[in-house]
Amino acid sequence: MSTLNKIPVTVITGFLGAGKTTLIRHLMQNPQGKRLAVVVNEFGTAGVDGEILKSCADENCPAENIMELANGCICCTVADDFIPTIEQLMDLPEKPDHIVIETSGLALPKPLLKAFDWPAIRSRITVDGVVALADAEAVARGQFATDLDAVQAQREADEGIDHETPLSELFKDQISCADIILLSKADLAGEDGLDKARAVIEAEAPRKLPILSMSEGVIDPRVILGLEAAAEDDLDARPSHHEDHHHHHDDDHDHDHHHHHDHSHDDFDTIVVDLGEVSDPQALQDAIVKLARERNILRVKGYVAVEGKPMRMLVQAVGERLRAQYDQPWGDMPRRTQLVVIAEHDNIDEAAIRAALGA
Repeated sequence: MSTLNKIPVTVITGFLGAGKTTLIRHLMQNPQGKRLAVVVNEFGTAGVDGEILKSCADENCPAENIMELANGCICCTVADDFIPTIEQLMDLPEKPDHIVIETSGLALPKPLLKAFDWPAIRSRITVDGVVALADAEAVARGQFATDLDAVQAQREADEGIDHETPLSELFKDQISCADIILLSKADLAGEDGLDKARAVIEAEAPRKLPILSMSEGVIDPRVILGLEAAAEDDLDARPSHHEDHHHHHDDDHDHDHHHHHDHSHDDFDTIVVDLGEVSDPQALQDAIVKLARERNILRVKGYVAVEGKPMRMLVQAVGERLRAQYDQPWGDMPRRTQLVVIAEHDNIDEAAIRAALGA
């Protein structure tokens, strides 16, 4: 089924201290004209993250759009907690345009993706993308969180956890499930630390993923919202060590209020490439993937007019992962191919990009 009429959901995962709450607070303050809703999954805590986010509520994300699930990890309480919460958000008088879910720090993302296949909600929402946060400084040192003792204490306090699973496996599962990786605390890691952290993640990832650095949770929302990954239909591409065993929980309490250089909106550029009708759509898709590989293009999205086809083709690429589908007739819209290309500022060579795409 087409995802066009479904509410998109972004899943934000990552270990304790990676900065998930800080990132969501930034998204709430920069919603790109969207009405947001937030679901915070905290395991066995007093709802610290939820309270922090509620203090940031405004007309774009009012307090009633911020829900907490504190009774256990989402994937273990799907029927009792998760589905009713999602239904409650979708039944609000003003339906949200986009839902953001903050998972608990050691919850595995893949079982959560499977929950989106529940009959009660699968026709109404789609997983727009999975964003995995990693603490750049910690990963560069060969760890997965700045305060490993705190992570361990959280695990030992919860009798429902498999305490034997190494953190490295949980980390790899989060990376494997992701559509995009954000290296947080880039200001603390420095360039050398970021290079080391990228190398660690590239070695763990089962496929090539965009890896971006950020500080203070500041990233251009256009880069992580609107990925249209339909991750619930793409589970086989997201391998997990724990297909049937997922009781790994922790919490994220990253409430960092330092002020350093961070990824501002000026760090990313967007160009729009206009093409006429395309005779070979596969060649265009190949060119987009090659462009991502050779020029570190983050996102390409848009509609393609294919010669002889009455339907328009929707193309969505996140890094080298590309989806293309015919979605609906052109109708009164002018038949033309128009692609939006997003990359970090230093990687935008407009002439080269246009040439690569055949413009």
